Formats: sequence, C-alpha cells, structure tokens
Amino acid sequence: MIILRLDRVMADRKISLNELAEKVGISNVNLSNIKTGKISAIRFSTLEKICEVLQCQPGDILEYKGEE
Repeated sequence: MIILRLDRVMADRKISLNELAEKVGISNVNLSNIKTGKISAIRFSTLEKICEVLQCQPGDILEYKGEE
C-alpha cells in the first residue's frame, strides 16, 4: 500500500493548501484529494512540481507500507 504524507511535509514547511495549490498550478480540490489520499494515481509532472515547491524528494511524500 502507498501512503501519502503530503500533509506532514506541508506542515513541516508551514505552507497552506491554497498556497501550494497556487504554486503547483492545480486546483484546491485536486490538491486536497492528493493530501488526503483519495487518489489512485498522480502525474509525475504534478509530483515534480510539488517536490520543487516544497523542496523535498518524492520519498518524503510517498511511503510504501507492506501488507501484514
């Protein structure tokens, strides 16, 4: 299972959903869906822009958790 940790990275960087959405160039709704994990896929271009704005690596946002 892939777990999204965008909320944690955003809190660490002290950036709001609205500010990040504007800088990434996606809607608040789409970014909120990413943040809450209500997505089944993400474009590499979107992930790249999020990492650029937050100055992080994809591994800071995405976490793999094996089935127990």
